Parts: sequence; C-alpha cells; structure tokens
Amino acid sequence: MNRRHFLLKSMFALSGLLMGFGRRPEALAGADRPRLALIIDDIGHSRARAQEFLNLDVALTFSVLPHLTYSRELAIEMNRIGYEVMLHQPMEPYNTANDPGPGALFVGDSRQRIMDVMEANIENVPYAGGVNNHMGSKFTESREDISEALEIIKKNKLFFVDSCTSNHSKAHATARSFKIPSLSRRIFLDNTREESAVLLELARLKKCALRVGQAVGIGHPFMPTARAIHRFARDEHNADIELVSVSELLKSGV
Repeated sequence: MNRRHFLLKSMFALSGLLMGFGRRPEALAGADRPRLALIIDDIGHSRARAQEFLNLDVALTFSVLPHLTYSRELAIEMNRIGYEVMLHQPMEPYNTANDPGPGALFVGDSRQRIMDVMEANIENVPYAGGVNNHMGSKFTESREDISEALEIIKKNKLFFVDSCTSNHSKAHATARSFKIPSLSRRIFLDNTREESAVLLELARLKKCALRVGQAVGIGHPFMPTARAIHRFARDEHNADIELVSVSELLKSGV
C-alpha cells in the first residue's frame, strides 16, 4: 500500500483502536489480506537517513527518539505528509555499556520521575500516537517499573508496542492487562545490515503474517533496510500482503 492510500486509511485507524485491540488473530480470517506493520526506530539523529525512508512512498510507522537534534522537526514533518509517528521511549538495558540516551527511564525511578520524563518526551515528539521501547531489556522485565510507564501511556491515550528486547519482557502482557491497545514485535529486520539479509527477514515476517493474519517488524534507518523495503513493497509476489500503519493493525488486534 502506498503512502497516499495509507494516509486516507490512517484517518480512520485510531478511532477503531479501543474497539479492536482485544481480538485474536483468528478473527482476521475474513480480512482481504494479511497485514504487516513496519516500524522504523531510532529516528532523530539524521534528516538524510530519515528522508531515504520517506522517499519510499510506503506505509511505514516512524518511532522517534526524544530530545535529539532532529526529533521534533522530523515528527512534525512526518505527520504533515501522512506518516504515523511514535515515541521511541528509551529504557534501561542490562548492558551498562549501552547508553539509552536522553529521556531514559531506569529501574527504581520514582513514580514522579517516570511521569515527568515521559510527559517531556511526549511533548518533544509531536503527534506521537503510540510508544515503543528503545533498549529496555532490564526495565521491561520489571513489572512495577513498566507499569508506572504504561500508566502515563494510558493517560495520554497512546498505544504501545513491545519491542521485545528481552525474552522475559512483561511490557506487552502488562499493557494488555491495563487495556492499552498493544502489539509486540515479531522480527528485527536488520540485525545484519545487508540488503539480502533484510529481505530474508521480511520474507520471514510475511510468512508469520500469512500464518496468523498480521505481524510487526522493526527496522532502523540504514540504507540496506530502505533498499530492501523498497524491493519488498514493489515485488508483485508480495501482492498478497498489505503494508499498514501500527494503528491500522491494532484495529484487528493480536
């Protein structure tokens, strides 16, 4: 689905979130085509890298890191031309060598700090309709801490995508218990930054969607990822799959 069609459909997407997010994948059996939502994380460092994905004219959802050089202006620009925007919320990882960046949440933060940090981050990423975690292998395993963050997400009427940076993440299950429209990531597209490798991951994601009706993949602003998505979206053999925004996917739910 191209961006123009995506823009028209997205106008109706958010209105269906709270009605559809709890349905099981089997409920998609009557849908026209299985659906994929592709999230591009780590937006905000570079305009040029973001532009490569904007030029694809493909339905993508962009997840923007807060308080970076281009965070605010890219969020505004992406919304203006019809793309869905999310807040890419930094959270504490287990590996202390990995800096989650500005606006991060840490295990043991007070309720007040979590609220203040997240509200500032949401303000810095205008038009964010949802949130997914950046890093956060340690934070998302702490039910108490992730619950505090999810309370802010619910208060702001945002959806949530668990990036699943830990096999023991409690984020998705907790979000569902809070009745927050929520999805979880199936595949990271570009752990190997080669076009051929990304295409293989997109094929795996497609198989998943054909099996259960829908799937979420997460990529990053790398040139091989952009080239692979371009090829995948324009391959006639993939006409049996529809690329949609995250909010559109949430209308059917998982």
